[in-house]
Amino acid sequence: MASAVRDRLHTRVFHAVHRNNLLYNTCWEDPALDRVALRLCPADRLLVITSAGCNALDYLLAGCGEVHAVDMNSIQNALLEFKRAAIQSLDFEDFFAFFGHGRTPNARILYQGSIRPLLPGYARDYWDKHLNFFSGKGWRDSFYFRGTSGLVARLVSFNILKLARLRRSVEKLVGAKTVQEQEAIYRREVSHKLWTPMMRWFLKRRITMTMVGVPGPQLEQITRQYPGGLFQFIKDRVEQVLVKLPFRENYFWRVYLEGNYTRDCCPEYLKEANYPALREAMGRLHIHTGKVTDVVRASEKPFTRLVLLDHMDWMSHHDPKGLVDEWNAILEKATPKARILFRSAGLREDFLDPLQVQYQGTRRSLGELLTRQTALAEELHQRDRVNTYGSFHIVDLP
Repeated sequence: MASAVRDRLHTRVFHAVHRNNLLYNTCWEDPALDRVALRLCPADRLLVITSAGCNALDYLLAGCGEVHAVDMNSIQNALLEFKRAAIQSLDFEDFFAFFGHGRTPNARILYQGSIRPLLPGYARDYWDKHLNFFSGKGWRDSFYFRGTSGLVARLVSFNILKLARLRRSVEKLVGAKTVQEQEAIYRREVSHKLWTPMMRWFLKRRITMTMVGVPGPQLEQITRQYPGGLFQFIKDRVEQVLVKLPFRENYFWRVYLEGNYTRDCCPEYLKEANYPALREAMGRLHIHTGKVTDVVRASEKPFTRLVLLDHMDWMSHHDPKGLVDEWNAILEKATPKARILFRSAGLREDFLDPLQVQYQGTRRSLGELLTRQTALAEELHQRDRVNTYGSFHIVDLP
């Protein structure tokens, strides 16, 4: 009984946080993996859950003909609308100030004169009230310390760089020339200062996980499947990033420690050489607020690629009928052999195969229809610079 009450309370808090806040200020899905898995071309029509919009922009740069970003949280779409309007109206230096440095003293002037006129009403209403995210003032002095995930990032950054006095060690990790050198620095200088009882307590709080967008069902997946539970999962993921992958080029983790990207460590959409192509591609970006199911069904043309992030973890637990409906829509409106990417908190994804769906007028189990590219997915997952998901999946439709 107590567990059921706790789960209901967590779900209510999670929904309240998701509906009323900017949750993600940057994407934490590595698009370099997606580029390999998707093999995008001008004929592709792709649907992706918006999140912070970074990867939607990356897919356009990778050559995708048309990208449809979909999110139920209009605030996430407002962020992508801001990026699109800034790309269309600002020179590269000003754009990089907003989303590379995460702050600019000219934010209000640039917003009022160039960005705001290009925004739809809902995005204009949001940014009229939240432009201070880019002011560079206060304790959360970067856009990347704003929003709910940004608040957690700021707390963790403060703990690591200030309280644990690891700034110099982090600089050494960034400067390391090999992963072997990184590992030596981590073992010698970082590990014993980072994984303190206070950090363990902080990371195991449900409210902490809610702030970074981890719903209850994902916590249960990790706790059930991973030896040592949630804290050990997080510790092992961070250690893999620090001892097995080059940290100097890991813009995902560095931006949350440092509060900014650098010119040589940033997403593709923030590289000056890509800016002309990015601006040219804005006419091929479409932004939708609503459910994936509704956007797929309403589309006049079929999708060849879909990137569903990890939202099915939540749906499999809280809305199984909605999950079936989503897959029915995908099977109805996607092209034959369409490729779909998704992530899961679980080491094993066990909820898709049993789903009973409609395909060509007959009732079938989804597992019969999907062709899983398991070897490729596992190979790419080992190269994941984010490394916060338990598993990565690539499936093809019949």
